[in-house]
Amino acid sequence: MSVNVLVKRVLEGIGISPARYNLQWASAAEAPRFVKLITEFTKKIRDLGPLGHAEGIKPDELQDRINKAVALVNSQKLRMTFGTTTKALRKDKDYSDAHLVEVIDAKLGKTITAGL
Repeated sequence: MSVNVLVKRVLEGIGISPARYNLQWASAAEAPRFVKLITEFTKKIRDLGPLGHAEGIKPDELQDRINKAVALVNSQKLRMTFGTTTKALRKDKDYSDAHLVEVIDAKLGKTITAGL
């Protein structure tokens, strides 16, 4: 999913480990899977430690970086470019991780870097 790639690129851009983000789908009929996903992710986050601490970012700097990331993802430029990129991805019909990373980096890489 292209939104996963985008979120991970923004997190990397502000110096936050992309391992702190995980989006998985589970239906209401998959309660055991849901519990497993939440348990594993909670352990991963616990192992990473407090936000910013594990990345070596001081609280004030962390807040500044988060504010920049929020401004970026709320920007019309990023949102419009992401929308046209997802249309192109649907047209390609190639949803492999490698292709998603390649396209997102090519179409949004400069915008992400400039916004952060």
